[in-house]
Amino acid sequence: MPPRSVSAGARRPPGSSRADLIADAALSLLAERGMRGLTHRAVDERAGLPQGSTSNQARTREALLEAAVRRLAELEARVLAPGELPAGGGPDRIAAGLAHALHRYLTGGTALLVCRYELALEATRRPALREFYDEAGRRFREPLIALMAAAGSAEPERHALSVVAWAEGMMFTCAAGSYHRAVPTEAQLATGCAELLRGMLGAGPA
Repeated sequence: MPPRSVSAGARRPPGSSRADLIADAALSLLAERGMRGLTHRAVDERAGLPQGSTSNQARTREALLEAAVRRLAELEARVLAPGELPAGGGPDRIAAGLAHALHRYLTGGTALLVCRYELALEATRRPALREFYDEAGRRFREPLIALMAAAGSAEPERHALSVVAWAEGMMFTCAAGSYHRAVPTEAQLATGCAELLRGMLGAGPA
């Protein structure tokens, strides 16, 4: 079965723009059909727009992919909510905040995760998209680096990378890997993250 739809398809949410509607339709197609199913015509059909609407908004495939990356980053920010992470505290408090966001993603954002992997792989073949994809990811990396620094990390960038790698690995394993039918509980995620943070930050057991 395909992952749950990214959006409501042709039903445009109140206040959304045509650009958002097109990008949401593109993400929906990526989640359901993969990169081969993403065409300007298919986006028009999924969004319920006249033929040619997507081409007017994003003239090239590269532009359409960039629109999808931009929209993915916006939707991920709502789920992961980096602004909700604790401003400080020890490993357990930080781990609880990260686990809450991660569990929310794993239990309600499967389609977005599939889109993330489709776009990440495509970015490895398109240098311009790679730059765009990496730039979009800064909104998540920078708050985490600041959080590690506030927690007393001597190497906040390296420690942030370790946390990102742990979270990315957990997301892939539970969305597309061998644990896709066994998503950890929020408490289990918090325990695992706290173990990682205590090892990096030099804090003892809670």
